[in-house]
Amino acid sequence: MTAVSDQVKTPVSIGVPRGGPAEKHLRSDRWWLQPLVTFTILTGFIVYSTWAVFQNANYYVGASLQRNLLSPFYSPCIANGCPQGSQFSFVAHWWTLSPGILILVFPLGFRLTCYYYRKAYYRSFWLSPPACAIEDKHKNYSGETRFPLILQNAHRWFMYCALVFNVLLTIDAVEAFRMGSSGWGMSLGTLVLCANALFLWLYSVSCHACRHLCGGGVNRFSEHPLRYRLWKVASKLNKRHMQFAWLSLVFVALTDVYVRLVASGAIHDPRFF
Repeated sequence: MTAVSDQVKTPVSIGVPRGGPAEKHLRSDRWWLQPLVTFTILTGFIVYSTWAVFQNANYYVGASLQRNLLSPFYSPCIANGCPQGSQFSFVAHWWTLSPGILILVFPLGFRLTCYYYRKAYYRSFWLSPPACAIEDKHKNYSGETRFPLILQNAHRWFMYCALVFNVLLTIDAVEAFRMGSSGWGMSLGTLVLCANALFLWLYSVSCHACRHLCGGGVNRFSEHPLRYRLWKVASKLNKRHMQFAWLSLVFVALTDVYVRLVASGAIHDPRFF
């Protein structure tokens, strides 16, 4: 046999801009609607969450109102100025600014590096490309090999941190059943915090990285029955990952809104029992 030492490389050119021709395209539907909606919702969330985090007030409903409700934007509350009852077991006494700023990097990093959200903001903010068969507004693409996009490779590490935060938010949901000196009970705020924790778990567990954590690197599932079951569950949830991503994003903001309104006295948190 004769070994072929030299490989022939043939340059490939499609003759049109990346994503499609610049002058026209064949799409007759309202392809621009989805990136526009995505841009609007993400921008609204960024604006509101930034405002809420820098407010550093009205994020906890405590014993004075016979409740124990903590906004997810401020959990765990480890800053020096956290109100009595909201403080985590560990307190960073050196941090005097909003506790939301201190913990923002972890849930934000998980969302920014999420495989689905990459597609969402690449298309809606960077127009790269805005839709299938539509011209890409960027002539060059180096992949996720340079700063800052190389940070996308840290997604699974952000996922591990997000799972820890999910545990903490679940504890907050359980603590929301405490009704001050009147003992245990349930209010609308309790249900809101429980639903928020549930949606965040669904988003995290349906993540592609979590699915790989359950079943990745396994050659024979028959030798790992537990991991196989976990992988099956994660795979089923993964089909709805986009829906869980949006549901958890919107609801975590609504949870902060609800706690903020109760803490400021704008509304009353009704108690069921």
